[in-house]
Amino acid sequence: MEDIIEKSRMARFFDSDIWYSFRKNPVAIISALVTLLMIFSAIFAPWIAPHDPFDLAKISIMDSNIPPAWNAAGDSNFLLGTDDQGRGILSTILFGARISLLVGFSSVIFSMVVGIALGLISGYVGGRTDAIIMRIADIQLSFPAILIALLVDGVARGIVPSELHADISIYVLIFAIGISGWVQYARTVRGSTLVEKSKEYVQAARVIGIRPTTILRRHILPNVMGPVMVIATIHLAIAIITEATLSFLGVGVPPTTPSLGTLIRIGNEYLFSGDWWITIFPGLALVILVLAVNLLGDWMRDALNPKLR
Repeated sequence: MEDIIEKSRMARFFDSDIWYSFRKNPVAIISALVTLLMIFSAIFAPWIAPHDPFDLAKISIMDSNIPPAWNAAGDSNFLLGTDDQGRGILSTILFGARISLLVGFSSVIFSMVVGIALGLISGYVGGRTDAIIMRIADIQLSFPAILIALLVDGVARGIVPSELHADISIYVLIFAIGISGWVQYARTVRGSTLVEKSKEYVQAARVIGIRPTTILRRHILPNVMGPVMVIATIHLAIAIITEATLSFLGVGVPPTTPSLGTLIRIGNEYLFSGDWWITIFPGLALVILVLAVNLLGDWMRDALNPKLR
C-alpha cells in the first residue's frame, strides 16, 4: 500500500507545473546539475580529492607555490598548482567547498527555524507580541547582515578563551550568519500566517477545540512553506558569500582550514607576486557555486509564482 502511495506521489510530481517548468528551462537544469555536482564533490571530497590538505604528513613546504600543471614550472601531481603551505589547490577547493556548503546550509536551516517560529507566533498571536517581534526585525533590518555577523563573531571571540577559537570557529560562523538572516523568513511567514488564519479551515479548527500549536503545525505551516523555500535557496548563496567574506577578513575559519574565503585571502597576499592561481581558482569556484544557486533560486521563485504560470 505504501509503495502505491509513493508511486502516486511521484506521478503527481512529474505531472505538476513545477516539473514541467523545470524541464522547459535549460538554465534551471544546468544550474541544478552544477549545484548537485559541487555538493557531490564536496561531500565525497576525501575520496575524490587527489590529496588530503589536513594530512600534515603528506604536505611539504617544498611544494609551496607550484604553478598549475600546464605551466612549464608546474607539477603533474598538482593540476591547479599549490598554495603557500604546499597544499594542492584542487584538493583545497574540494575541501573548502565542503566547509562553505556546511556553513551555508547550517546557517540557512538555523535562520529558517528561528524565522518560521517567530513569524508563525507573530502572525497568529498578534497584538503586543506581534509588535515586539516586528520592531526587533525592523531594527535588525537597519544594519547590514555582514555587520551583524561581524558583531556576533567579535562578541563570541571575546567571551570564549583564545585557545578555543579555532575549535568553535565554524559554530560561531553558523550562528553569526544564521542570526543575521532570520528576519526575511519571519516577515514572509507572518504575512502568510495573517492570510491563512482568517480562512475557514483555520476557523473551523478553532471551533472544534484544536490547540493553537497543532493548528500552526498541521494547517498553517504547510501552506507558508512555498515562499520560505524560495527565500532559503537565495539565502544559501548569500550565506556562502558571507562566510567567504568573513573568512577573507580573517574572522571566519582559521588559516589552516581550507575554506574558499580563506584560500582567496591567502592567495590575495601572493597575487601581485605572480602566484595568481592561489586566489583565482578558489574565487572562480565560489563564483560558479553562488551563480548556480542564485539562478536555481530565480527559477524556483518564478515557478512557484501562480501569476507567471
